[in-house]
Amino acid sequence: MSRPWLKKNPYMSAWLSGANAIAGSARGHASKGVQRQVAAATRQVTEVFTSAWLAPLAVRTSKGRKRR
Repeated sequence: MSRPWLKKNPYMSAWLSGANAIAGSARGHASKGVQRQVAAATRQVTEVFTSAWLAPLAVRTSKGRKRR
């Protein structure tokens, strides 16, 4: 007895291949976005801790003409 549901289907194979390519691209974009967010958060935390340890630098004023 023939089982048609077990036969190879070239159309389904092509459709699944395309779907897998799209899913891989979406996964890559999502992971790259997460990496950017982690890097930004790391920079922000590093800046906060570094600024807490270092004394604030004196603010330099411009030594131009005085306004009247």
